[in-house]
This record gives sequence, C-alpha cells and structure tokens, in this order.
Amino acid sequence: MPKSKETQTGCLIEQLSEEKYECMVCCDVIRVMAPVWSCHSCFHVFHLNCIKKWARSPASQADDSAEGWRCPACQNVTLKHPTTYTCFCGKVTNPEWQRSEIPHSCGDMCGKKRSGVDCNHPCNILCHPGPCPQCPAFITKSCVCGKTSQPMRCGQASALQCDKVCGALLNCGEHTCVQVCHSGTCQPCQLKVQQVCYCGVTLRTAACGTDKEGFGGSGHFSCQKMLSCEAHRCQQVCHRGPCQPCPRSPSLVKTCPCGQTPLSKLLDLGYSERNSCSDPIPSCGKTCNKPLPCGSNETIHLCQNLCHEGACGPCSLTSTIRCRCGSKTKVCNSIKLVFTCERRCNKKRSCGRHKCGELCCVSVEHKCSLICGYKLNCGLHRCQEPCHRGNCEPCWQSSFDELTCHCGLMVLYPPVACGTKPPECKNLCTRRHECDHPVFHNCHSEEKCPPCTYLTQKWCMGKHEQRSNIPCHLQDISCGLTCNKQLPCEMHRCKRLCHRGECLPQGGCQQPCMLPRPDCSHPCLAPCHKGSACPCSTCTAKVHTHSCTPNKRFCRNPSMYAAITMASKLSDMQLGDSMDIGPLLTKKELKQTRLECDQECATLERNRRLAEALQIDSSSDPFNVRSTSLYSDSLKEDVILFFYKSFFFNI
Repeated sequence: MPKSKETQTGCLIEQLSEEKYECMVCCDVIRVMAPVWSCHSCFHVFHLNCIKKWARSPASQADDSAEGWRCPACQNVTLKHPTTYTCFCGKVTNPEWQRSEIPHSCGDMCGKKRSGVDCNHPCNILCHPGPCPQCPAFITKSCVCGKTSQPMRCGQASALQCDKVCGALLNCGEHTCVQVCHSGTCQPCQLKVQQVCYCGVTLRTAACGTDKEGFGGSGHFSCQKMLSCEAHRCQQVCHRGPCQPCPRSPSLVKTCPCGQTPLSKLLDLGYSERNSCSDPIPSCGKTCNKPLPCGSNETIHLCQNLCHEGACGPCSLTSTIRCRCGSKTKVCNSIKLVFTCERRCNKKRSCGRHKCGELCCVSVEHKCSLICGYKLNCGLHRCQEPCHRGNCEPCWQSSFDELTCHCGLMVLYPPVACGTKPPECKNLCTRRHECDHPVFHNCHSEEKCPPCTYLTQKWCMGKHEQRSNIPCHLQDISCGLTCNKQLPCEMHRCKRLCHRGECLPQGGCQQPCMLPRPDCSHPCLAPCHKGSACPCSTCTAKVHTHSCTPNKRFCRNPSMYAAITMASKLSDMQLGDSMDIGPLLTKKELKQTRLECDQECATLERNRRLAEALQIDSSSDPFNVRSTSLYSDSLKEDVILFFYKSFFFNI
C-alpha cells in the first residue's frame, strides 16, 4: 500500500498504473492487462480468476443459513458470483486499456449513484476505482417538520430541526403534537378519557386513542355481561354481537349431570320438568364415574361421588407418581399428574463452562442460553454469541476510515479490521517532549513516549557532587555519601545516606545529646533536647579501674563519693581490711601510681584458678587463706600512706 496520505481513489489509480497493487487472494501483482473484479463495499481489486475460485470455496461462505459469499477484504456478503470483467462503473465489458487512461477503466463518465443520503446527482468524474467523491452541489433542505428550510451540501446526513411546535395529528385522530420539531413519529396521545366496553356496561379510564382500531361505534374493550337468561354471566371474553345461549338452558341439557341417564327417563320416574336455566338438573343417583385428572398412566381414578352438578370433588384414592425427572416419587391424592422435585441439575451445559442448575431437569442436550460475553481479539467488543466451547470468532466489525500513524505519514486504507494497530512508522517521533535532547525513538501510537536516555550531568539529591553519564529520565541520583547536613537543632548533622526530601521527615532529632554533665564531664546521651536543660539522670558511662586484673565499673562522682566514704574505709583499713582505691583516683593518677604485681599476686591467682578447676567454694573452705589477711603489714602501711598523700594533698 502507498505511504502517502491521499484519497483511496488516488492511491488505487497510482498503484494500478504502476503495477504495484497486489491481489489479496494470490498475493501477486495485478497487471494493467489482467481482468479484475472490484468489491462494491470496500473497493478492493482482485484478479477475476482468483475471486471466482474464492467465491466457490467453502471458506467464502457466509454461514450455514444465509446465501452468498464473503469478500476476502471486508467480509461483505454478496449474492451474485463474479463472472465477467467489467470496468469500474460497470458499463463496459472487457474494457481496452489505453496508456493515457486509468487501467481497467472505460474512460467515460462514471455516472454511479453517490453514497450521500438523498443525493440524486450521479458521479461526474471519469470511470475510476474506489469510492465516488462527495457531491459538490448545494440544495435547499427542509427541517424535520417541514416548516423551515435552508441551503446545505447535498448528501449531508444531518437532519435540520427548527424551534417551532410540530402540530401533527396524534394517533387518536383528535389532538395535535405539542413537541418542538422532532424526528420520527410523534408520541401517543397522553390525554386520559373515559371508554365504554362493547356491551355498554363497564367504563374505564385510558389514554386517548387506546384500542381505537377496535372501536366499532359500540365500545372499545370487552367485559363479561349477563346472558339472555339474566341469571348467568357469559363465560367468554366480552365480544361484539349477541352471546351464546345459556349452557343450562332446558333446551340444551338433555341428560343428568354425569351424562349416564337421559332426562326423559328421569321424567318418567317422577322428576319434575325443568322450565328455566335456574332449575336444578335432576340427578340419576348413580356413581359419577367421571375420570379425574389425578392418577397415573396405569391407573385412572374415577369420581366416586353420586351424580352431581359442578366440578368433581377431591379424589379419595391415592397413587404413587414420579417427578418429571424420575428421581423422586410421592403418594398423591391431588389433581396433579406431574410434580417437580427440588433436585438441581449439576450437569455441564453445552458450553462446558456453566452448570445447568434447572430444578427437576429433563433436558438431554443442556444447551447454554447465556451470552458468551468474552472480549474478542480486538479488545474492544465482546462476543455476542451464545456461550460456546473453544475460542471466540474474530471480531467481524470493520472500519472504512483510513488508519494513520501519529505523524500521518503511514496510512492503512479501508476496510480496517477492528482492533488493528496503527501502521508502523520509521520516522522519528514528532511529539512534544519535556526535554530538548535529540529524539532517538520512532513515531509510535502510545500516548506516552519512551523515557529519554540521553546521557547528561546531574547533581545528586544532597547536592554533594555532580555525576556524569546519567540518563536524562533519571531524577533522583544518590552519590552514596553521608548527607551531613546540619539538622534544625543546630547540634547534630544528618547521618543518612544521600537522600531526597527533608532530613527529618517523621519528627525531631533523636540523636544523643553530647553536652558534658556538670558532675562527671561524661556526655548527657539523652535524646536531643534543644532549648531545655539536660535531664537529671544517673550516668551510665563505664570507666576503667586497675588492680591485678582490669575491671569496668559505672561512673560515680569521685570528689563527693570519696569524701563520704573516706572515714569508714580508713577505719576498715586500720583494722586489716582491704580497700579498692580505683574509683577514688583519676586515670592519670592510676597510670602514675599503678602497683606492680609481686609473687604474692601470682600465688593468689594460681590458687583462684585451681579452686575453679576443682569446683571448690572458697567461702566454705575451713582452711581458706582469705579468712586471714590477704596482704602483708608492710603493704598495708604503704597503701595507707599513699592514700593519705594522694587524696588529702590533692584535695
């Protein structure tokens, strides 16, 4: 197909003249001298022999019930089979081709009827393929009600409407339409009137014009009226003309109610003669024996009452009857011959998707009456066929409008099957883009363009550094470094990795306060509390104390703690007890005055390890050396002297 945006007629002329048009059946090029056939619906051109074979093939048949064959392009059903080679306008058979003329054309004026609505002007261009152009003439067209008119293009389908009242006579033949100029028939008359029945006894209120076609001068509808006997009503629907004689008339009743004995015999037995229809019908006294509607096929129940008037009473007998589907039985003395059970059919219907679900089902095929409703291959319409097995048929709807790509350079000419995607275009996309970078993708039918992949330089989210070779469509770039921006508290910095948005999106700063405590100079470590004093809490920092083995203890206030406990510790030391002076000294003093371990320390450490290996409890050992003093007198004197010098002189 050509790729220029022209009319279908111009494209067909160009391709047929240059021998570039292909037959859809054989996929071969159509030569200028080859006999052809053109579809009157979609205007596709085929080889005459190819279309003859196609029309005779089973694949071209419309369906099992309709006659005719389908066009390979638009699927339009045609009744007449192609037989001869004619020009496009159909006036000349086997047209001769002249180099100056259109191939397969007779060279005369087309003269075909245009496709416009109510256009009577024939096509005035030369015999051509494709649809005839719109009629260029102007005509004076009247509005729907015919009261106004105006000039407009011939063949336009739009209907004119004026602002005047219609005024046409309604269906009742008495009143006129009060609607503004409209299309179609007027609405029925809505005025309410009183109507009489055929016999003139009953009245009703109905819309004016109701049952007008049945009005014969005597009434509009029927009711039940009294018979000529004036004792009984006519059982027929109210009708024209006289009613039938009363069925209880003495002239019509010749037997007793059960019909076994003539009334003449009963009169001989002394029964009184009937003179009117109101007189009772004499009974013969025998058993009625009329067949009742109950019973079964094998056994017929008869009325066991004596000869009587009116309907026979309930049957006193019982019978076993089976339900319609035969799955259940019951004992019945009613007048029903067949009953339906509550068993729901669980068999699959013919579609294989739904269950039957009918109560007391007796069907054999279980045809599915539901509509399929699945989306067709076009993705726009749903299958309207009865629910069926297998895949749905392809969508048969077609469009006779040209389908183009977004830029309009590529064209698909009608008929276009429903769901067909726009033609692929290899030109660059001409849509408006957000950036000014060169466009590398082709024209497309999607609303959103692919992301721009042009490599640029972009700053990271935290504005730490400018990174290179970043695709244009990427917005949030992280450098991987710590954010390090100052927080609103002005005491801490953000420790998150390079991020977008605010540093504290969920609340205030929660980092530990690093202000020194007034008593021990350790950090506060409470959550950040800018604008308020540090809370009073116990310091949980750990400090090192040195003895024979290093230990960690919680921080205390050295000056206050030493002053309080000094008196008690001195008295204990004078009595021979030991004292740990580590908490009373600073780290610098501990490093300067650290005692070196001697042989006694090594002996004590060896005894401790031996006791742990032998699982000996030192507190219960009667020979425990710790029951006596652990240190020598000279060592105690040196420690006391050192303590006095270090503590009192420093304070």
